[in-house]
Amino acid sequence: MSLETELMAALGRVRLAARQLAQAEREQKDRAMVELAALVRERRALLLEANAADLERARQAGVTRAFLDRLALDEGRLEAMARGVEEIARLADPVGETMARWKRPNGLEIVQVRVPIGVIAVIFEARPNVTIDAGALCVKAGNGAVLRGGKEALATNGLLAGLIGESLERVGLKREAVYFVANPDREAVQLLKRHPEAVDVIIPRGGAALKEALQHSAVPLLPHFDGICHTYVDRAADLDMAVEICFNAKCSRPSVCNAMENLLVHAAVAPQFLARLAPRLSAAGVEIRGCPRTCALVPYALAAAETDWDTEYLDLRLAVKVVDSLEEAIAFVARHGSGLADAIVTEDAAAARRFEREVDSATVYVNASTRFTDGYEFGFGAETGISTNRLHARGPMGLRELTTYKYLVRGQGQVRR
Repeated sequence: MSLETELMAALGRVRLAARQLAQAEREQKDRAMVELAALVRERRALLLEANAADLERARQAGVTRAFLDRLALDEGRLEAMARGVEEIARLADPVGETMARWKRPNGLEIVQVRVPIGVIAVIFEARPNVTIDAGALCVKAGNGAVLRGGKEALATNGLLAGLIGESLERVGLKREAVYFVANPDREAVQLLKRHPEAVDVIIPRGGAALKEALQHSAVPLLPHFDGICHTYVDRAADLDMAVEICFNAKCSRPSVCNAMENLLVHAAVAPQFLARLAPRLSAAGVEIRGCPRTCALVPYALAAAETDWDTEYLDLRLAVKVVDSLEEAIAFVARHGSGLADAIVTEDAAAARRFEREVDSATVYVNASTRFTDGYEFGFGAETGISTNRLHARGPMGLRELTTYKYLVRGQGQVRR
């Protein structure tokens, strides 16, 4: 059987199962979430064993340290998965929610209600938690899910997807509503993007290679691509606060998309601020790549190339630039940012308001780390991705972002004249 024949047959089964799931009551979907959390805890030894095998294969392939960090599971990450699923169970079900209601002069009553999107394909790389997060959110929002993870995590992702199917079966729903694409052939992505009759939307989570692979997609995309996040330390910043925020934004988990990649520092505070932050970054293993003024203040910094300002390192590297004004900082973010998350540290309320108003990113922070750009941190339980799109959904994508709406129009015999 060809890959296309196999995949199209599976997508047909997902579509049929999604119709049942769209009509499921909240209580049934929530029981599936509870079952899934229990299964993640119950099968943790098997999951860790599969993940260890995936990690060893990835090491043999020579992947980066950051890649291994995204791929790795441990007891803590598995418990975080389970807690996230339980949080999803506690959230209100958006399906069937009345968004608006009004009556026309001719007596027609119009009601706008939330409904599932249908079948959602999530294409991602080496983070196994995405399998659980995306699958659980799609199920709770009444959607069928097609999950296609990177080849490096096939064993782990296959087991996790199987747990979602088992949890659905336990509560009387069809396990076919969630399908894991176990074939690592890149042609699978090309097939998914060519069939809008089978897939309603694709949520891609990855870098340049995935962006290129999905060019000219016939299926609408809600992309989660680059995360080139900035923090600007203003001349009016509390420097103690700024040091903690910047260290957290870079070092708490550098391999994720909401980590800081570019640091901008106002010239008025650059000498004292960098004298405090740079040694701490260096002690944590961060390689600093700076503009000429940064290199003059931090002798061990490497000279930044122009490409550094547009690089998502996902590692312990940081590009640092000294700027002369808030205006210059905002213009720099507009030129080099990816629209995912950007922050200002300042005690100047007017500067904070201007940064919020003029920086066009999905999440804009004042006096907080960009690391909070995350579905769990936003109270969504999990996320299917962080959309940098401007249509339909933007930022961390939770349950509501996985729905669309329709209009219910109720009359008493009205006809249009």
